[in-house]
Amino acid sequence: RLLAFAEERGTTLFMLLQTAFSVLLSRWSNAGDIVVGSPISGRTHKDVEPLIGFFVNTLVLRTQVDGAETFDVLLQKNKQTILDAFGHQDVSFDALVGELQPERSLSYSPLYQILFALQNNDRLTLDLPGLETGDLGGENSAIRFDLQLAAREDDGRLTLSWSYADALFDART
Repeated sequence: RLLAFAEERGTTLFMLLQTAFSVLLSRWSNAGDIVVGSPISGRTHKDVEPLIGFFVNTLVLRTQVDGAETFDVLLQKNKQTILDAFGHQDVSFDALVGELQPERSLSYSPLYQILFALQNNDRLTLDLPGLETGDLGGENSAIRFDLQLAAREDDGRLTLSWSYADALFDART
């Protein structure tokens, strides 16, 4: 139903989930200016597609949540923000930080402290004779941001995984 909702509005699942996440963050924090980082593959040129390596870049997405506008209006505004960010994805995060020159600290990321990621690409299966493979599962103990939301779409199912810096947040809340 989420895919149909997004399609009816001319958006992607990523755009829908990122907007909904921003609205949720706005309500939790009572803030109207929400900034979220999101990883992007960084493989926009045909020349790097066959290469092995880590080419991930980070997009910084800013959502201005105004309690007076409807979710549909915010979704359309956020759609344009995300499309604009994708259009500039070749600008490295480090170059962006260098240009903006925010106050730096080793205790937090310079432009955002919240990360959102959606994995919805096909998963490859490794099939080796005489060897059984599978996910290790388990928790990622290294949290690099105050709050992380990882969404995975597999076979029409959406799984959300929340991680947070336990030095900042109490598990009860």
